Amino acid sequence: MRVLVVEDFEVLARSIGTGLRREGMAVDVVLDGTDAVARLAGTRYDVVILDRDLPGVSGDDICRRLATDRCDTRVLMLTAADTIEDRVDGLSLGADDYLPKPFAFAELVARVRSLARRATPPLPPTLSCGDINLDPARRVAFRAGRRLELSPKEFALLECMLASPGVVLAAEELLERVWDEAADPFTSAVKHTVHRLRAKLGDPPVIETIRERGYRIGPS
Repeated sequence: MRVLVVEDFEVLARSIGTGLRREGMAVDVVLDGTDAVARLAGTRYDVVILDRDLPGVSGDDICRRLATDRCDTRVLMLTAADTIEDRVDGLSLGADDYLPKPFAFAELVARVRSLARRATPPLPPTLSCGDINLDPARRVAFRAGRRLELSPKEFALLECMLASPGVVLAAEELLERVWDEAADPFTSAVKHTVHRLRAKLGDPPVIETIRERGYRIGPS
């Protein structure tokens, strides 16, 4: 899941980014509307967490642009304005959800996950391949009934692959969906994470390396 946090209060923005990364999400953080527009032009995000009162391009204008473009990106407005009129106004701009400050971080995570499910084609509540089962909502994965102790990146990588069984996913695509802007496009992070994930999944191996193309889980 790829998330863009647009919030001009840097301490809060960085805190949200750190917390969401711990939840296994790939998160980019920008502090003004102009940078947000540039990021949205070059990267597909599942969810944008958007403050309304931004320097540069306002959050309202960004929301209008996304609604006009009819893209699949979902918008969660995050703002100190908490009246009914403010909420109605925000939703009328095209926002998909509205969360006033201050907020409970657990609620923010739940709302982001809910919006992300609406940003992509619907998936079954549990993803599986052979004897591997993954529950995205509960954040747990099993193989042959044995719970897998996965890091957030390993879990996100397995979730991404199980969502497209039999499909070869290029390392660049996995890097974009599972990591974030801090990831070096020439890094071996995907290769190393796949290696660790294979070890934790055990035998028989289920992740196949397709030479010069990427990785696949399950039969073609």
